[in-house]
Amino acid sequence: MNYPPKHHQDDDVNHMIDVIKTYPLATVISVKENQPLITHLPLIYEDGKLIGHIDIYNPQAKLLKDDNDVTIIFTGPECYISPSVYSTTQLPTWNYIKVHLKGKVKAIESKAALKQSLITMTEFLEAPDHKYVLDADNPRLDANLNYIEMFEISVTKWEGKFKLSQDKNPKDTRLAREELVRANQENIKQFLDKVF
Repeated sequence: MNYPPKHHQDDDVNHMIDVIKTYPLATVISVKENQPLITHLPLIYEDGKLIGHIDIYNPQAKLLKDDNDVTIIFTGPECYISPSVYSTTQLPTWNYIKVHLKGKVKAIESKAALKQSLITMTEFLEAPDHKYVLDADNPRLDANLNYIEMFEISVTKWEGKFKLSQDKNPKDTRLAREELVRANQENIKQFLDKVF
């Protein structure tokens, strides 16, 4: 049995790539001696692979090479859906978008490739306005290259989990979508007002 149910899964790789490009901060999970090592890193999808960088002092860095197995989770928007938003009688639920990937990781040893990758990642993350450009001649960039490792992940398994009230009637599915948008905008502001 597949879980979540089929109507909450999205097998369209292009939809999953859209999630990765829109929400690039990934949860990267490796296992060493039956213990998970977990790091949150932005990953960029490029030519069928995920490209990332990690601090050499992060214990997980030693596992992001040698064709080791890795699990990656990307998180899209999510929120509680109150029955009050529906036009019909429903129960409370939680809607979310997640992409779960499995892959093989290898280190990229070239400092030139690392430098260009950091520039390329910055260009991607600065889009569409490009208010900042990471200059190849930036002395801070050069000074930090010895403390960063680059890796690439070849994806071996794709799973899209798009739980968006698809099992409801079309009007309620639309109302749940509207609530997902509204709640995410409001919750971010309320949360930041509390903690920052």
